[in-house]
Amino acid sequence: MEGERDDVPRGVLASGAMFELDHVILGVVDLPAASARLRTDLGLASVEGGRHVGVGTGNRIVPLGRNYVEVLAVADPEEARAHPFGRWVLDYLGGRERFLGWCLRTDGLDVIAKRLGLEIEAWSRERPDGAVLRWRMAGLDVAMKDPSLPFFMEWEIEDDLYPGRTRAAHAAEPKGFAWVEVAGDAERLAAWIGPADLPMRVVEGDPGIRAAGIRLGVSEAVLRPAP
Repeated sequence: MEGERDDVPRGVLASGAMFELDHVILGVVDLPAASARLRTDLGLASVEGGRHVGVGTGNRIVPLGRNYVEVLAVADPEEARAHPFGRWVLDYLGGRERFLGWCLRTDGLDVIAKRLGLEIEAWSRERPDGAVLRWRMAGLDVAMKDPSLPFFMEWEIEDDLYPGRTRAAHAAEPKGFAWVEVAGDAERLAAWIGPADLPMRVVEGDPGIRAAGIRLGVSEAVLRPAP
């Protein structure tokens, strides 16, 4: 697929299952305005993702090929207040733009969940064209408490429905993430993720994603929240 690379770092679990960087979540207050900024500043277009029914949030997707940026906002504050994740998004953003977290995808979610003592949840959302995306997820509740830690997903969709594959009218030519910069405890991150060759830089500071490098042809763009 366009933008896919054979040298993308990935981890391999003891069971032989794979995991690698799936997406980062940029939380915003104004979804259209944030999407326009990404287009103007980085040359990256986005497409409408859909609503998380019952959660009160909605998103747009910046497809990068093997992975993607999820631009997420509260779509219905009342609905969000009634759901743990929606309520957390409202409180964590506090009226400003910031990274909400990052995700690793795997084909061995049961192995990871068992190792870390996590419960697996089933999620879904409907795209504007009616296609339903389904996935299983673990560790989101832990990542909400410590946003330096990624959560884990296992997609239950055909390859052509993967969000990173979506066609978008980019002005640049994205080829996936080059790196993510995470502030947090390096030892805790290593224990949480396990053995992996991930494009991760660990720095000091309040826990959470600080920036993400995106390959654009032979150059790189740096994604950061708007000041």
